[in-house]
Parts: sequence; C-alpha cells; structure tokens
Amino acid sequence: MPTLPSPEQPEPTPPHQARETAESFGVDARRYDRARPSYPDDLVARVVAGSPGPDVLDVGCGTGIAARQFQAAGCAVLGVEPDARMADFTRARGLPVEVATFEAWEPAGRAFDAVIAAQSWHWVDPATGALKAARVLRPKGRLAVFGHVFEPPPEVAEPFAAAHRRVAPDSPFSGQPARRPLETYLAGYARIADRIRETGRFGEPEQWRFDWQRSYTRDQWLELLPTTGGLTRLRPDQLAGILDAVGHAIDALGGRFTMHYTTLATTAVRADTDHRPAH
Repeated sequence: MPTLPSPEQPEPTPPHQARETAESFGVDARRYDRARPSYPDDLVARVVAGSPGPDVLDVGCGTGIAARQFQAAGCAVLGVEPDARMADFTRARGLPVEVATFEAWEPAGRAFDAVIAAQSWHWVDPATGALKAARVLRPKGRLAVFGHVFEPPPEVAEPFAAAHRRVAPDSPFSGQPARRPLETYLAGYARIADRIRETGRFGEPEQWRFDWQRSYTRDQWLELLPTTGGLTRLRPDQLAGILDAVGHAIDALGGRFTMHYTTLATTAVRADTDHRPAH
C-alpha cells in the first residue's frame, strides 16, 4: 500500500487538495489504531537524539501511533490533526491534539525541537509545509518526514487491484498499478528534500531508510486493508467485495504471508540563520 501517489498514475487532484480522502481515515479510528503498524524504534531514537530538546509537534498525528512512540522516548508531543474523530480518539489516549490542517494551524508563539510527520506529509501543501515547519522549529530543531512503503506479494496485490477495478472503477485509485517499485517512493522523498532546500532555512536534508518485515494472517491483513486511503470512502458492499477477493488470495497462500516493509525518512535540521538563495 503506497504512501505517495505514483507519478505514472497521478491522482486527478494533488493529495493535499483531496480533503475528503485526507479526512476520511477517522471513519473507524479504533480499527486504524489497532491495525496500522508502528515505526522502527531506531528511527524514533535517531530523531530524538538529533533534536535539541524534547518538544515535538506531530503533523497529521492521526490516532497517535508515532506520537506515543515519541512520548515513550521521553518527548512532550502536541498533535495537529484535521479529522476531529481522529483527534478525539487520540486525546482519549493521553495526547493533546489541536484540530486543524497544518497550513491553517496557529502556533500562537509556540516553538518546538522537532516537527514530525508520520505517513501524513503528502496531505500537506508542499509549497508551504516546509516553510511553516521552519517557522515553528527552534534553531537546530529537526524536521522529520517519514512513512512506510509496504507492498504485499504479487499473489495478494494482484487480486486486490483486480477487485478494486471491478467494484470501484470510478475510484482514482483503481487506475493505479498493483505494485510499484521502491524507486517511485525514493523519488517522492527526494522531492520532499528539494522543497526543504528551497526554503533556505535548513541544513542539507538527509535520507534515511529502514528495512524490516512482518508476518500477517488473513484476519490481520483484512483488518488493516480498510484503513488505507483507497478504501476508506467505499460503500460497505464495495469494500466487502475487495476483502472477499483478498481473503481468498491469502487462503491460497496458506492463510498468511510475509510483508517486506521499507520505512523512508527525509529529515533536516533548522539552521541558526536563514540562508535563502539570492534571486
């Protein structure tokens, strides 16, 4: 399941403008929190160690999956989340959250040692996101944008794509290929680095990569699948048709499969002074 739209099959609307999809994940916040994977501990530790202090702003915090990991590492985390249903769930788990898009959110003079965006930066306007992050970061504060690339094996991905095309032919996700090369996502994170450079307010961005794997049973994968962006807005009958096809595919593999994950990050440190290129 991709974290970024494929450049070969772009969505009709840029992701940050597709607000109905961006704010659809709260349709079942409890399932989302239960099914979605957490982030590599090494990534969290590296961000914390490379930040000047413990104050973290989590952009598009969702149900607080990443935020709770940063809290466990000793950070004080504030979430910003446009979906009020997600925000309510996250507050109930002990994380302060303010409901807004990052672009519209008002920092009210507050500053942070790190700004993180876990699986959410593609919903932020790329023209303004990095600049706003720079404004709310303390000098030498760290911006860290990260997310998972997780594609099921072909035996699962192909039936999923075929079922999606069959039951939801008008969905913008139906025209996308079943699987996409990792290079597609590496290129996406490189574009994020370009946007960060353009602000003139950060040091040279770094690209981090973490490879890991996880085994899924049929039930575990069918629990996660409805939380992905291509499915959150489908009718119940459409969703049931897709889950039935994918369930049969996993049954044919013996009822489980191994997912190979790559977690990518683009990260940069806020400069002490601005270094905007001359025009």
